[in-house]
Amino acid sequence: MHGDPLAPVLLILLIVLAAAKLGSEIFERLGQPAVLGELIVGLVLGNLVLLNADWTLFEPLRAANVTERWALIIDSLARLGVILLLFEVGLESTVSEMAKVGTSSLLVALVGVIAPFILGFGVSYLFIKEVPADVLVHLPSDFSVMNIHLFIGATLCATSVGITARVLKDLGKLQTKEAKIVLGAAVIDDVLGLIVLAVVSAIVSASITGSEVGALSLVRITAMAIGFFVVAIALGVVVVPRILHYLAKLRTAGMMVISSLLLCFLLSWLADAVGLATIVGAFAAGLILEEVHFKEFKETIHLHELIRPISTLFVPIFFVLMGIQVRLETFGDSSVVGLALGLTVAAIIGKQVCGLAVVEKQLDRVSIGVGMIPRGEVGLIFAGIGKALNIVDGALYSAIVIMVILTTLITPPALKLTIARWGRKR
Repeated sequence: MHGDPLAPVLLILLIVLAAAKLGSEIFERLGQPAVLGELIVGLVLGNLVLLNADWTLFEPLRAANVTERWALIIDSLARLGVILLLFEVGLESTVSEMAKVGTSSLLVALVGVIAPFILGFGVSYLFIKEVPADVLVHLPSDFSVMNIHLFIGATLCATSVGITARVLKDLGKLQTKEAKIVLGAAVIDDVLGLIVLAVVSAIVSASITGSEVGALSLVRITAMAIGFFVVAIALGVVVVPRILHYLAKLRTAGMMVISSLLLCFLLSWLADAVGLATIVGAFAAGLILEEVHFKEFKETIHLHELIRPISTLFVPIFFVLMGIQVRLETFGDSSVVGLALGLTVAAIIGKQVCGLAVVEKQLDRVSIGVGMIPRGEVGLIFAGIGKALNIVDGALYSAIVIMVILTTLITPPALKLTIARWGRKR
């Protein structure tokens, strides 16, 4: 009997997309953002095994290291979904619009990195008194617990703009000044958070190997991260319009959407090549593409409308997969829950302080702070790096994941409430 290797992928996509739309419909009818429904149905699907040990269909997607071929494909489609989401969000803004809120975005991002780092370090210092035994097995006997505190502080720095962007998009608020501050700050925050992570990882690695981290190496890591975004924007503003001018002369169909996706994938790949998250490149690509650049193309439809059907297919896969990867059984360990709640409180307060850094008056500072709360896929990436460095054990990893999930689940309804409150106040 012939078995198509794509068949398992088709089955998972069938279930995931149907569940995503069902969850979205239910939560929209309840007056909540659609993204929350996608996260919840994912959580239910991923934990069906707790009800029946034979319901293991989604277990390969929950593994620490995905190895099943079909699961790798689903994971890749989910990663593509968040890249497309950030590209689509970038299309909603322009470089000039972002520059208008640049000062506030920068200050919000700086506070959003410093405050969570200090609070995360403090929570780790209170809860973790010594290097866990199963971690120490892989490390030198003189490895300091301070390295773990530093790493947890770094894990709380970055913001997952994907969650907030989706909520703002669902609520039709992407064009507000508050949304542009949050999105701009989240991108800067991601760059700064990854710089902090790179520096802390270098310090931890040096501590493991017994070597020293040179100042020149740290400067190089920092310069590459900052330089990428500056160069991407600068080249995009100067070079992209000229390239599109020539592409518009081609007669083959679909050049408008293909050329835009080519730029999105190129900048996403370049971001990864210099050690940044691919979503930073995707957002930058959307930011530098403006409708005026496509005026010579044959298509009369707006670029947003061309991208929307593609993102509608791939984006829900990402959010459902995030829900699938939540392990409810980790909530049974009181020590893990205590650390997780401590990290969650630190994560929320650390980002809520961001709103105080806004320069402009008469803006919704509370919503800006709430919009910076979710850690999402960025927090999970950080936790995975900690496991790769052998400084994060199973309990600490679970605590970080719980923090990521709680901040992700809290943000959509909280942001909806704060935006509605501000609307009534105005």
